[in-house]
Amino acid sequence: MKKYFPIPLIAIVLLLMSCNKTAENAAIDKTADHDHAMENTTAVTKEVALNAAQFAGAGIQLGTTSLKNLNEVIKVNGYTKLPPQNQADVSTFVPGIITRILVNEGQYVKKGQTLAVAESTEFTKLQEEYAISKSNINILQLEYERQSKLREENVNSEKTFQKTKSDLEIEKAKYRSLKKQLEMMNVSQNKDIQSLSIIAPISGYIATINIKIGSQTSQQTPLFTIIDNSKLHLDLMVYEKDLPQIKIGQRVVFNLTNRDNTEIQGKIFSIGKSFENETKTIAVHADIENQHENLIPGMYVNALIQSGKQQLNALPKAAFVRADGREFVFVLEADENQDKAETPKEYHFQRIEVKTGVSELDYTQVSFLQEIPKNAKIVTAGAYYLQSHLIKNEGGGGHDH
Repeated sequence: MKKYFPIPLIAIVLLLMSCNKTAENAAIDKTADHDHAMENTTAVTKEVALNAAQFAGAGIQLGTTSLKNLNEVIKVNGYTKLPPQNQADVSTFVPGIITRILVNEGQYVKKGQTLAVAESTEFTKLQEEYAISKSNINILQLEYERQSKLREENVNSEKTFQKTKSDLEIEKAKYRSLKKQLEMMNVSQNKDIQSLSIIAPISGYIATINIKIGSQTSQQTPLFTIIDNSKLHLDLMVYEKDLPQIKIGQRVVFNLTNRDNTEIQGKIFSIGKSFENETKTIAVHADIENQHENLIPGMYVNALIQSGKQQLNALPKAAFVRADGREFVFVLEADENQDKAETPKEYHFQRIEVKTGVSELDYTQVSFLQEIPKNAKIVTAGAYYLQSHLIKNEGGGGHDH
């Protein structure tokens, strides 16, 4: 039979102290590992320096964050459209032969400007008839006044007086018709014009020229087409499910792909009342507020109709670069000793880590992971050049801050 001896109290105390020490050391090691891991995930601010020539050649653009409505929007497609009243086909009312063409395609012309000159026998005949009619009216007017006096004296017959009156009225009607025809051809009735001038009915750009020297003109065939792009608007195709959220007065934002991504804004002024063709879309019409010179009729657009009011800080997509699975922007360091009127000799940029959110069109929501100066200048174009320059410097012994 085995005998059991009691363990001394001192041994128990030592054993408990040893266990506590081991647990404490493990906790310290775990905390150290956590701090080390946090240190490894902390963004290291890196700097890029460019001289004035490098800055100019890189095409760098600077800007700031702006408030954009990015998440309460309806995405739609559409195209630019020109109202009928802002386009014109130019033709003549009488046949003729083109002798001179005074404009080129794409040229801007003003209303009333001469576009071409034609020779027309019918135009000459029309002027002749107008001159004869004007002269006949003067003669018939005198005869009418004479017959009127005779009729008051009961010298002539009522039939003779009425015949004179009728002849005068018929000639006046013919005169008015001839005068109107000449006015439609923009001809002054007080001048003897031998050639027919073809005039621009509106101001705008020459879109097409359908004639050449020697071409035969006719009333049915347009000689020129003129368009006035200043009144372009958007026709946006909205699906039936989104229609309840659409209201007149809502803001619309779109940009021109491959045309410097300029943001263009508009406002809805009309909502269609029927489906477009066989699609389940309704045409929503929007005015374009900041007309862009690159806009032409028929351009396809992706647009956002702002259905809510929440505004988010955002930057253009070109402002962001990715490295090591994270996203960054470059911020220009302000030189307090630099004279604002003087062009800097060197530009210093800090790469700042950011967190991005929702993206729409050319803008992305942004949150900075460290504080930056108020109104700091952020690189909105040319960020990848700075990133490449940074990588090059690091390979050649660049420095971190």
